[in-house]
Amino acid sequence: MSRTLSRRSVLATTAAAASAAAVGSLATVAATATTAHAAPPTLPNGTSKDKVLVVGIDGLRHDVIAAASAPHLKGMMANGTYGTSLLYTNPMAATSSGPGWSTISTGVWPDKHGVKDNSFAGKNYTRYPGFLARLAQVRPQLSTYAAVDWKPLDAQGTVTAGADAKLVLDGDRDGYTGHDATIAADTESILRHQNPDVVFAYLGQVDIVGHNLGAAHAQYRAAIDVIDGYLGRLLAAIKARPTYATERWTVIVATDHGHTDAGGHGGSTIEERRTFVLAQGPGIAAGATPRDTRLVDVAATVFKQLSIAPDPAWGLDGKPIQERSTDPFEALYPALAGRVDETGIPAGVLGWTRTAPSGWSVINSAMGTGGVAEWRGWTFATDEFWSRSQRDQSRELNVRARGIFAVADSDEWDDKASSGPFDSTLVTPAYAVGGTSSVTLDFTTLYRQEGSQSARVLASWNGGTPTVVRSYTSDVISQPQSLSLSVPAGATNVSFRFHYTGANNWYWVIDGVKISAA
Repeated sequence: MSRTLSRRSVLATTAAAASAAAVGSLATVAATATTAHAAPPTLPNGTSKDKVLVVGIDGLRHDVIAAASAPHLKGMMANGTYGTSLLYTNPMAATSSGPGWSTISTGVWPDKHGVKDNSFAGKNYTRYPGFLARLAQVRPQLSTYAAVDWKPLDAQGTVTAGADAKLVLDGDRDGYTGHDATIAADTESILRHQNPDVVFAYLGQVDIVGHNLGAAHAQYRAAIDVIDGYLGRLLAAIKARPTYATERWTVIVATDHGHTDAGGHGGSTIEERRTFVLAQGPGIAAGATPRDTRLVDVAATVFKQLSIAPDPAWGLDGKPIQERSTDPFEALYPALAGRVDETGIPAGVLGWTRTAPSGWSVINSAMGTGGVAEWRGWTFATDEFWSRSQRDQSRELNVRARGIFAVADSDEWDDKASSGPFDSTLVTPAYAVGGTSSVTLDFTTLYRQEGSQSARVLASWNGGTPTVVRSYTSDVISQPQSLSLSVPAGATNVSFRFHYTGANNWYWVIDGVKISAA
């Protein structure tokens, strides 16, 4: 939770205490919760057998969990679904807490919820409220509770808005060690002795240790273990409920951003961009590690587990964690390879192939020679592999692509000696349209325009000469696209082409291609 300068002074003055707390036993840490505090609030009696607990752990870099003890997090990974992904960076938003928790709570990306940093300037929670606020609108009979110790999550309306009861503590003023313990104790009590339907519990101390000592430090791992102990208490409290056998509980754990090894975040390194969503509950597969999960999926999963069908007008970007993408590119994981000409990508990262999905093809007959092997013509790649190829050129903004996507990148291709233009065409299979009046092509795109490069979508009816149905001449930053075309008389099938040309210009990404006829 990268903050302001005043927050940095808090960190500096509490570093020793934070570090000592991180390596203390769970009992010792809990004993530090001495701030005067009333008993947990009394919630309205719950009305649903479907219940959800969301635990938000600030600044938890998921690739460090394996090196910690963390038996409860690891147990959830074995019993549930664990999807990791990467965040946006500036200019969409910083890898900081304001945008991260806004994304988790609202289920939409920063270009919708409007929070780009910890000032919360531009927030658009009226149009895109948090999931507790949304539940208060559509299912007001649910009993809801939220506990946070980073106060802006309450003051700005990010998380606690709509909750029937809330606990708001000031970790920046008092320190997060004791307040995290209080949140854990109160939430445990409410889960054991009351009847909530939806609970959100936020814990901030891992992030503090990350700032003070870095994610590579042993005390960061120790801090994870302390928070993991709190998670274990909450899981045990759920199972101890006298009505547990008749209830259907879902538990979701997520984080807002990662940390550098040395400590800190807000920038564009892979380590700062690391996030995850971990969930267990009814209908959620055990031991699954999907590669198409995104941070926006938390809110959608909450709604799914409560049997609430989101209104399309809500504009959610997320999908339930148990729902897989049906994109044809997702079948290409076995073909993914490691780097060839790229030098900034670790050798162990498998993330690109020129093998097209079944029925698809790539035409490179007009393509120049040489260039970087990974990007010679349309390539199928993952977010981590492609965005590692060059930082801070907006590749990190490809947020609405999931898993594997198609990319034509003349900028990266030209980083090695080449001759001739970048000229490549991605061709879909032919789709039957006989007896229909119209056909719709839906896809997601990230496009950056420069110079004389061109990007065109073409349609070919019955295998005939392709005709241009859309051209791009300005940036489109990760947005859904929809083209509806009238079916010509006598046409029985249609295929589409994505034709890109450039000369050391930018790039074009295509994902989520779907063709439907009416």
